[in-house]
Amino acid sequence: MTELRKLYQQIMLDHNKQPRNYGRLENANRDQEGHNPLCGDRLHLYLHVDGERILDIRFEGSGCAISRASASLMTAALKGGTIADAEAYFADFHAMTTSSPDAPVDTDRLGKLAIFAGVREFPMRIKCATLPWHTLRAALKGTDTTVTTE
Repeated sequence: MTELRKLYQQIMLDHNKQPRNYGRLENANRDQEGHNPLCGDRLHLYLHVDGERILDIRFEGSGCAISRASASLMTAALKGGTIADAEAYFADFHAMTTSSPDAPVDTDRLGKLAIFAGVREFPMRIKCATLPWHTLRAALKGTDTTVTTE
């Protein structure tokens, strides 16, 4: 087993069992629902945005280990950052997860989020990893409808 795969498993298990930023955010001024019908993932994302800064971000929901870990790592990476940072992370994460399995990964830019490069080997799991990110993007845009991976 490669070192990256071991790290992937450790971080994935940790963030699935003890997700960061899990629970309702009472002072949220933006929120969004997300659903992946193929896997059964359901996500509710809460944000408190002030101007261009994401002061707080939390999530609730149920689903597979990949979607929970992705939401946990995403919220940890974005809390306190700017909307522009979030959009850049979205673009980088989406490009990584949808690229060829042998494409290089910018671990410096993505940090722990780079572990999700492994989902490229399992195309059905890409939707699990990207659901929180698409839900985030819809929340930032103020979309009223539930995000779905279909």
